[in-house]
Amino acid sequence: MASSPTELPIHRFNSFDGVELAYREMGEGRPLVLIHGYFSTAMVNWVRYGHAGKIADRGYRVIMPDLRGHGDSARPHDPAAYPHDALADDGFALIEHLGLTDYDLGGYSLGGRTAMRMLARGAKPGRAIVAGMGLDGILNTAGRGGYFRRVLTNLGSFERGTPEWLTEAFLKTVQGDPVALLNVLDTFADTPREAVEAIAMPVLIVAGKDDDDNGSAEALADLLPHGRHGVIPGNHMSAVTRPELGIAIAEFLSE
Repeated sequence: MASSPTELPIHRFNSFDGVELAYREMGEGRPLVLIHGYFSTAMVNWVRYGHAGKIADRGYRVIMPDLRGHGDSARPHDPAAYPHDALADDGFALIEHLGLTDYDLGGYSLGGRTAMRMLARGAKPGRAIVAGMGLDGILNTAGRGGYFRRVLTNLGSFERGTPEWLTEAFLKTVQGDPVALLNVLDTFADTPREAVEAIAMPVLIVAGKDDDDNGSAEALADLLPHGRHGVIPGNHMSAVTRPELGIAIAEFLSE
C-alpha cells in the first residue's frame, strides 16, 4: 500500500470502446466507487482534501477513476470518442473490470450526475452519494453544459474575478485539456424525473449551503424514495475542499 496519498499508484483499464482510463485506490474493505467533477481529477476531488482518507479509515476500499478526457485517463481529441452517456458506460466498465458485485457508488458534481445516470440505468449499489448536484442538473444538463461550453470556447477573454475567469483559472491549475473537455460536454445525458423517482436504494444528496449551480439539492433528495438531504459549508467550488464533505459521506456509509 502506498505510504502517502501522493504515492497512490495509477491503475489502468480499457473501457467499453477501448479508451484507456485510469483509477486509483485507497484503503481496504467494502468497495466504494467515487467519481470526480468536471475539469477536476480523482486526486484533486477526493485525495487532496482528505475525503478518501476519512472514508478509507472507516473500512472502505475507495476506488477513484479519472473520467475520460480528465486527469491521467486518455484525452482523445476525436469527437467520436465521446458518445452520448459515455461517462456512465465508463463507470459500468470499471465495475465490470474490478468484478464488483457488492459495492457503494458516489460522486461530486459531474461525478454525482454520472452516478445518478448509472443508478437510473440499473446500477445496484447498496448506498449512493450524489454530492454538489441539484435536481435541475439531473433533469436538464444543457444549462450548466452551456456555461462550460462558453468558457472553453472563449478562453482568455474573461474579466478577472468573474465566475468564468475563476473556472478558467481552475482549468489551468489541473492542467486540463480544453479540446478534450469540450468534447466531454457531448456525453451529457438528462435523467427523466420518473427514472429518479424509481431509484430504490438510500441516496445521500449533499451540497454546499451556498451551492445553487445545479439547482436544488433538497428538491433532488425529496424526489428520491429514500433520499436524504445533507448541507455542508461552502459554494460549488469551495464545498468540495471542506472536511465536512468527507465526514458526511463516511457517516452515511457507516450507518
